[in-house]
Amino acid sequence: MRVALGIEYAGDRFEGWQSQRHGRTVQDALEAALARIAGDPLRVHCAGRTDTGVHATAQVVHFDTTAVRAASAWVRGVNTYLPAGVAVRWAVEVDDSFHARFLAFERRYRYLLFNSPTRPALLAGRVGWFHMPLDEVKMAEAAACLLGQHDFSAFRAAECQAKTPIRDMREVAVTRMGSYLAFDFRADGFLHHMIRNLVGALVYVGKGRYPPGWLAEVLAGCDRSRAAPTFAPDGLYLCGVSYPPHWPLPDDGRIIALPQLPLA
Repeated sequence: MRVALGIEYAGDRFEGWQSQRHGRTVQDALEAALARIAGDPLRVHCAGRTDTGVHATAQVVHFDTTAVRAASAWVRGVNTYLPAGVAVRWAVEVDDSFHARFLAFERRYRYLLFNSPTRPALLAGRVGWFHMPLDEVKMAEAAACLLGQHDFSAFRAAECQAKTPIRDMREVAVTRMGSYLAFDFRADGFLHHMIRNLVGALVYVGKGRYPPGWLAEVLAGCDRSRAAPTFAPDGLYLCGVSYPPHWPLPDDGRIIALPQLPLA
């Protein structure tokens, strides 16, 4: 039997998604809790691996098991054994042709940034921070060049293992609420550190270091050395994964649970 789960987690409590020997990852915690319910060890596969410090409101995973359990056992039962900072939101039985990673045709991320002279305290680790005033209008103007299919090599980490740097950016937006900024990205996929590198470049534009047209030049140049440094992971959230509509996932798998902008 194959089961799909919707997961949320606070990335600052773990050392990334992918299993490590030390066991302090989201995957390690989830597999240990699932094994308690299934009665046997099992392996989970996710829609997209996240780095240390990166959060998720809508991660999708699947696993295979011979254990027959009610959906509630895979949710409330598993949550009983999960540490604070990670929880299962839903569970659905799927057939063996479903794959959380390979069948996902679209993903959505949001980066939350606190724009204030002083660093955040209550939201430390949950939002990014930049101390200088930022012009969200200029950042939105610059971000418009990212729409469509492009070679995103200029915003790709050196250790990225993707076979191609070509990605189709289907939505990008920059929104302000008081002292907070939200950067929303929706694409067929993302490269390693791509969003954090894009946010860093947009911050360069927002603080006035470069005009909005600079981002299009960097994108076309495909040269990582011309772009801004990688921004902190603190404010980055995986918040939507889309699958073909025939799968029996909540909202056909198109779960978009966006973390909200805090009150200004």
